[in-house]
Amino acid sequence: MNADKAGATGEEGTADAEGSPAAGWLLGRAPWPLWAAASALMVAVVFHVHRRSPTVGMDNDFVVKAARALLDGEAPYADKRFLYLPSAVLAAVPEALLPAGALRLLVPVAGVGLVLLGWLVSLRIFRIPVRSRLAVLGVAALAFFEPFRNVVNIGNWTLASVVALPLVLLLALRSRWVAAGAVLGLALALKPLLAPLLLLLVLARRWRALAVAVAVPAGASVLAALVMPRPGMFFTRTLPFLLHGQDGFARPFDASPGMILTRLGVPETAAYGVAAVAAVAGTGCAWLRWRRGDEGALRLVETAAMLMLAAFLVSRPSFDHYLLVVLPPLAASVVLPGSVPRAVWFWVALVPQVGGLPWPHLEGLHRRAFKDTVMLCTVAVVLAWTCVRPRVPEVVAIMPAGPGSADRTPVRDVF
Repeated sequence: MNADKAGATGEEGTADAEGSPAAGWLLGRAPWPLWAAASALMVAVVFHVHRRSPTVGMDNDFVVKAARALLDGEAPYADKRFLYLPSAVLAAVPEALLPAGALRLLVPVAGVGLVLLGWLVSLRIFRIPVRSRLAVLGVAALAFFEPFRNVVNIGNWTLASVVALPLVLLLALRSRWVAAGAVLGLALALKPLLAPLLLLLVLARRWRALAVAVAVPAGASVLAALVMPRPGMFFTRTLPFLLHGQDGFARPFDASPGMILTRLGVPETAAYGVAAVAAVAGTGCAWLRWRRGDEGALRLVETAAMLMLAAFLVSRPSFDHYLLVVLPPLAASVVLPGSVPRAVWFWVALVPQVGGLPWPHLEGLHRRAFKDTVMLCTVAVVLAWTCVRPRVPEVVAIMPAGPGSADRTPVRDVF
């Protein structure tokens, strides 16, 4: 076997270069001009955000302002748009010491770097070489993916979760569950977006890992609360603001199905009831996927992704860049038969997010959430079906045409 196709071990849940010609080609080593083109695209994204965007680092600014308020002896939660745990304030202190000009460059550079790191870790889950064609094509495709450009622009701390989720799964795959719990806990301390992954630890019955994942953000938040003025505002001001779906500033960008249904005229109770039912169904699909019991990377990735998507369906709000948390590990699984990216609808869901493709009546800032929710719901449905459908191994049988016949035509899926 060619060394460029390393990683094809034959184990369940790892890339098998001999499984199909397409998978073998994707696992092959990418030529340097392709890497040069992908690198140039990433540089172009950073340059455009740094030089042209009027909103660069907008979301990151809320956390940095909270850290500056702490340094000035003021209450970080006085700003209603600081929505994270107290531990995030301490994490943002180094940024608060930097000048605004440095942050304007640091935000897009760090954003691109974190997403690429999340993609490379996702590849390692399936033992895919980082110099493969799949790796470089994924990097190049990101440049045209609008949620990627959006999160790099605004610097939302979702970026930490983009790295943390595949790292948690990689550690769990290697049976390092306590370390996985620690990584999850650190991610929750920065932004509690990955809270649904706590259910993965419950399904796996990894109680020590669960305890670590809860103790890290809880302990860090208690320590941060001890050094900040009026930490109780998190409960009296921030949580109510979050539970009401924020305000009119965020709602036009909210892609949660409940919000979209209300914008289409559905009564609020019915709209959010539908979203809640969808979330419960998604959680049930994740449970069924885990119960199937086929050990390996695909089980971990699909269960975790289904738990996260179920939460995105019911959360208020739910933004387009949340999908970046689950898409890299799912996309990396394309080399395995029966994986989600082998379904054409997975890619159909992403087509409206290709930059430069105009969609009538949906390109305005206040309407793009409609195509974002289509992406979210379609990916969730495709993954849910993958989780629950029966998987019949692909069998190749030799069917002779008759006694003594030399005809040995392969017939697929006979059984």
